[in-house]
Amino acid sequence: MADTPEPKPPPITVVLPDDQEVTGLLLCRQQTPEGWLYKVSVPAWTNTDGRVEPAWYTVWVQAPAHVKPIDGVSYNDVPTERMEKPSTVREILGPRRPSGWVLQKLDGGRDPGRGVIHTADCEEAPAGAPVLNLDRALDAAEHPGTRLCSLCGAAAELDPVLKGFDHNEGE
Repeated sequence: MADTPEPKPPPITVVLPDDQEVTGLLLCRQQTPEGWLYKVSVPAWTNTDGRVEPAWYTVWVQAPAHVKPIDGVSYNDVPTERMEKPSTVREILGPRRPSGWVLQKLDGGRDPGRGVIHTADCEEAPAGAPVLNLDRALDAAEHPGTRLCSLCGAAAELDPVLKGFDHNEGE
C-alpha cells in the first residue's frame, strides 16, 4: 500500500493587525465559547546563519475578524473541532448537582440517631463527610432524630421516597 499524501491546507486570506491582507494556509478551526479560532500559517522570512530563507509563521486568529475565505476554495476538509452543544434538558435544568447525600451528626456525634441529611453540595454539609448513596441516605433518614435539610433540597428529594414506603394509596 502506498502512503497517501496529506491534503494540502487550503489557502485563506489573513488580515494582519495593520489591515494588510496576505494569503496564508488554513490548518484547522476550533469553536470556543467566544467564537471561532482559526489556526493559520502565513509566509514570512527567517534569518539562519546569515542566510534569509522563506518560512511559515503559524498562529491562531479570531474568525471572521482576521480571516476571509477565498472565492472558489472549499474548506470542507479542514479539521474542525466544534464545541459540544448542551442538551436541551441541561439548558433548561441547569448544571447537574453532585450525586449523593451527606449526614451531619449533631451533638458531636455522641447520639448516632441525631443528625441532618444534606445534599453533597449543600453549604451546610460538613466538609470531608462521606457521601451516602440513596439506600444509605434513606436508612439514616429513618432514624427519629434525623431530619432532612430543606435549604438544599435533600428534603424535596428524599421525603417523597420515604413517605412512599409508609403507606400505599388505595389499600
